[in-house]
Amino acid sequence: MPKSDVIRLRHMLDATRKAVEFSKDRQRADLDTDELLALGLVRLIEVIGEAASKIESDIHDRYPDIPWRAIIGARNRFIHGYDDIDLDIVWSIIANDLPPLVGQLERAIESEENT
Repeated sequence: MPKSDVIRLRHMLDATRKAVEFSKDRQRADLDTDELLALGLVRLIEVIGEAASKIESDIHDRYPDIPWRAIIGARNRFIHGYDDIDLDIVWSIIANDLPPLVGQLERAIESEENT
């Protein structure tokens, strides 16, 4: 595996952790009133998806528990549909999808670094 793939996995992990931390003790309604929070979370989701899209497909195949297509699809939707972002979807990703992604990415990085 190219060293750059581990770096990108780490970028994904860093952005995922930041998004989870930024949303700690927050509610969905906060996205409507705190534009900086909403913009920051959207940007972090974009970073996670961009890094995922640059990771070699054999890594995707080794870690099928990571929802690669959904991650990359969210990035594409937010980048190309920047003028029509549904904050309910953003919050769903933040609240439901990112917390388990932290552990999935940690395990993938540990496995890749030990091989």
